[in-house]
Amino acid sequence: MTYVVIENCIKCKFMDCVEVCPVDCFYEGENMLVINPDECIDCGVCEPECPAEAILPDTEDGIADWLEINTKYAAEWPNITVKGDSPADAEEWKDKPDKKEMLSSKPGSA
Repeated sequence: MTYVVIENCIKCKFMDCVEVCPVDCFYEGENMLVINPDECIDCGVCEPECPAEAILPDTEDGIADWLEINTKYAAEWPNITVKGDSPADAEEWKDKPDKKEMLSSKPGSA
């Protein structure tokens, strides 16, 4: 099992999860974070830290696409080990559905 970041993170990118990760397996995109599933040690400390409830175990139903997205972008985006600033409008985007089409493939500024 591994944990993955799902669509709830898009345009929120709160980064509370980054601070608690003992193995630094988060990678930053322009408008979301991902977890490298090969580096994740399945400790689960990141899941309750996310205000957007955007981190789930890969054993949840419907996670396969997000596991692929996390794997792909973890190989392309920069590693992030320190919590940065969330977007100014993160709270407004937190509970909005259907954000997948807004996912940017661009790397973040880590």
